Amino acid sequence: MKLKPIAQSFSVNYTYKLHFTQNLFHIDNGLFKNIIKEYDKKRKVKLFFVVDNGVLEHHPQLLESINAYCLAHGNLIQFTSSLVIPGGEQCKNDASYVDLVLQGINSNAICRHSFVVVIGGGAVIDMAGYAAAIAHRGVKLIRIPTTVLSQNDSAVGVKNSVNLFEKKNFLGTFAPPYAIINDSEFLKTLEQRDWIAGISEAIKVSLIKDAEFFRYIEQRTEHLRKRHMPTMDEIIYKCAEMHMDHISQGGDPFESGSSRPLDFGHWAAHKLEQMTHYNLRHGEAVAKGIALDVTYANLMGLIPEKTLKRIIKVMEDIGFNLLLPIESDNDMIKLLKGIEEFREHLGGELTITLISDIGKKHDVHKIDMEIMKQAVSDLNVMCTINSI
Repeated sequence: MKLKPIAQSFSVNYTYKLHFTQNLFHIDNGLFKNIIKEYDKKRKVKLFFVVDNGVLEHHPQLLESINAYCLAHGNLIQFTSSLVIPGGEQCKNDASYVDLVLQGINSNAICRHSFVVVIGGGAVIDMAGYAAAIAHRGVKLIRIPTTVLSQNDSAVGVKNSVNLFEKKNFLGTFAPPYAIINDSEFLKTLEQRDWIAGISEAIKVSLIKDAEFFRYIEQRTEHLRKRHMPTMDEIIYKCAEMHMDHISQGGDPFESGSSRPLDFGHWAAHKLEQMTHYNLRHGEAVAKGIALDVTYANLMGLIPEKTLKRIIKVMEDIGFNLLLPIESDNDMIKLLKGIEEFREHLGGELTITLISDIGKKHDVHKIDMEIMKQAVSDLNVMCTINSI
């Protein structure tokens, strides 16, 4: 008897919210306890916290505040423990940190109806989210991002990851969080380079999706450079909204296709991070990657020189250093290798997002390597002249 294939199709609906607040763990702030109560109104919910050490350095009372908050709302929350993890890309490069989170999940008996609550920058959130996604095939996750970049981009999506084989995000999962909570108080203690770095993701999404949003940024470069909080709040909200809308409405939330417009500028950014041993912040590398790709777009006749100079000026006025760390032929070879690594990461056909105008993305499936080399040279000459 010939057996016919058995076909199966099902869909799963995902819903999660991005919340905005200040002083999340102040006893009188009801947001966090209400999020927990919304999940289970009848039983205490067990929580295990993973905290970025860099956040603790600037907010030394944070662990004490968490403990006090959980105790005050003990009818809803069962606090277990807090694990402090070094921040920055190192926690994604060293597998021992994933093991530490998994050990914490195990020793505190965190199950699928418990929560890992991660507080920190994008790297710690990526790493802890990956551990949460693979424990018990997925325990629930609440993200509390503490940097501009994580609040407007990396923490609002559905991806979790760590690095391997010197490749960015080689291991990862698609696992939506239960909730994300942006607390603007954490932004006030950021170093200037971290404050600026995250703005690159807002510039990115404006260039490929919304010319009016780019004009908004362009008109407020001084406010952003001088840390005007209301302006940053607006930038973060709009950028996060656009990222989440793309995930939900773009038709490919788990990136099964080869086109990833939200990775505009990222083929070079990921390689530059690796080449500099992650001394570059992700947002700084993204800014350089965007600058390179718009320079290439100009050389390819996609955008006029006037548009290129306008984009470069906005980024430099905010405070970005767009000079590429390419000092030899070997450096150039390493950088351009990032194009093939990007294709490999996506799978299938190479797709690089460029722009044909501000607010209009333009996908290409082939890069002219000689013209890209010229773009590297032209960008560095332009940046050198602008700095004089």
